[in-house]
Amino acid sequence: MRLEERMSQALKRTNNDRYILALAVGQRADELSKGAKPLLEQNTQHMKYTDIAIDEIAGGFLTIDG
Repeated sequence: MRLEERMSQALKRTNNDRYILALAVGQRADELSKGAKPLLEQNTQHMKYTDIAIDEIAGGFLTIDG
């Protein structure tokens, strides 16, 4: 799936609020960089932390309150 499609799905989960999405992606990427396990079932070994976070939000693995 292309980045634009993933971002569109992630934005829908945050009620199209780019600020909340940016905060959520940044926080989750920080958690991943400190050793948190990815929630995705696919191989994430060669993915960037921000891409993993976007995919997790777009896929509904994370709930965003805000």
